Amino acid sequence: MKKNGTKGQEKVVVIGGGIAGLSAGIYALMAGFDTVIYEKNAIPGGECIGWNRKGYHIDNCIHWLTGTRKDTALYDVWKTVGALSDDTEYAKVDAFYTSTYQGKSVTLWNDLQKTEKELIEASPEDEAEIRKFIQYVEYSRQCLFPAHKPMDMWGIRDYINIGKTMMDFPKVTKEFGKISLEEYSKRFKSLLLQKMICDYLPKDYCAYSFLVSYATMADGNGNIPMGASLQLSLRMEKKYKELGGRICYNMGVEKIELEKKRATGVRLQDGTFAAADYIIPTVDTHLLFGRFLSKDYMPKQFRKAYESPKDYPATSGFQVAFAVDESFRAETVFIDIDPIRVGARTFDRMYVKAYGYDPIFVKDGRQVIQTCISQMDEDYEFWKSLSKEEYDRVKAELAKDVERRIADAFPELQGTMEFLDAWTPLTYERYCNAYHGSYMSFVTTPTGKQIRFNGKLKGLRNVYVAGQWTNAPGGLPVAVSSGKFAVQRLLKDEKRDYMSI
Repeated sequence: MKKNGTKGQEKVVVIGGGIAGLSAGIYALMAGFDTVIYEKNAIPGGECIGWNRKGYHIDNCIHWLTGTRKDTALYDVWKTVGALSDDTEYAKVDAFYTSTYQGKSVTLWNDLQKTEKELIEASPEDEAEIRKFIQYVEYSRQCLFPAHKPMDMWGIRDYINIGKTMMDFPKVTKEFGKISLEEYSKRFKSLLLQKMICDYLPKDYCAYSFLVSYATMADGNGNIPMGASLQLSLRMEKKYKELGGRICYNMGVEKIELEKKRATGVRLQDGTFAAADYIIPTVDTHLLFGRFLSKDYMPKQFRKAYESPKDYPATSGFQVAFAVDESFRAETVFIDIDPIRVGARTFDRMYVKAYGYDPIFVKDGRQVIQTCISQMDEDYEFWKSLSKEEYDRVKAELAKDVERRIADAFPELQGTMEFLDAWTPLTYERYCNAYHGSYMSFVTTPTGKQIRFNGKLKGLRNVYVAGQWTNAPGGLPVAVSSGKFAVQRLLKDEKRDYMSI
């Protein structure tokens, strides 16, 4: 094969400079490839970023980061790509979140015994179901992301090893893999506990997703790195450049050029052509198939997902940020609110998260607080239907409505909140080409089969797809691992040692 890289090296072109793209670039360099990343925006990170408003930093991504426990394969990936190190500092947060309802509250502490005691005190009539809940969270601690190599490359020994380490977790998937959070919540008599179960994730999610999320926090494997999301992305960019990688910002890709069942390179939006021996696209799959490549290359599982939005919904959010006094304490608290219509639906719950645990979010004795109201496909369609003038008006009015509801719940904030910014599903669509503004992959529901894609396209030999859409429910763990997996698949096809990276 002709080598398009420098000095006889084979060249890998990575499309997208988000977490998956940076990971793919780093692992490709470690494997000896000449590597370049093309990123349409001016900074790295994709959706793992933040921005400044009125001198305050607003964080867009990390509520908690899976893979912070040092004895896990995922931690090794985060460390390899430079995102984490053994010296990384984490926020001193001791709970997942707090739910309030009609003047009462319960907290999901990282200490499960403390949680169990508090929940039973709050609802003695639910004691048996509470103890079962805690037991299944304990089982869910065994669910660790297998980041050493992609599952399509596993052998019998890999399955034996994971079977030994996850002996109890099948009980969780059997019990909670086919019911939604809303269905699960009905097992509790207490309305407060019902609210708690449905607060953090959309109620259509499979119940086991919630148990795994809480278990990750309780296990010390879901800490919050100090310095915010953008800084994590910048650390990865630094590692990539130190290894000799090139990243071209403000340089979007228009399409992947093909010749005789091979990709020859990418056509950039300025019309220039960049040759490649291998291409790793890390963009949303709706953009990859239909713009960069023909939809004929789209795997059947993605076709089914896009054609069945009720079984495979996408989730986004309407988010608002304010500055308040640093003394306000509400790390993540869900509250009752007067009903508010956001997008196509009406909500009577929302959360407030205070970011004062990290100095990057504090200025002159004041801190950033944020809220996110879940948005689904029908909400995206609402926002998309608005004219520019209507969009700006609705967004501004909703931001004021949110401010009033926060002040009603926390009277001490009355008259002291400074509006910083508001953003919608269309913000993610514009900035990241995100399908329906989604910041995750397809939601894992009881009626939809979990998507797990091996990144290789039938009839196209040298394209290896990475990104959070390759494995539901997406997010940062899938993104960073998928970059590594893409390079491992490439190396396997080259008959090289893919476990050396």
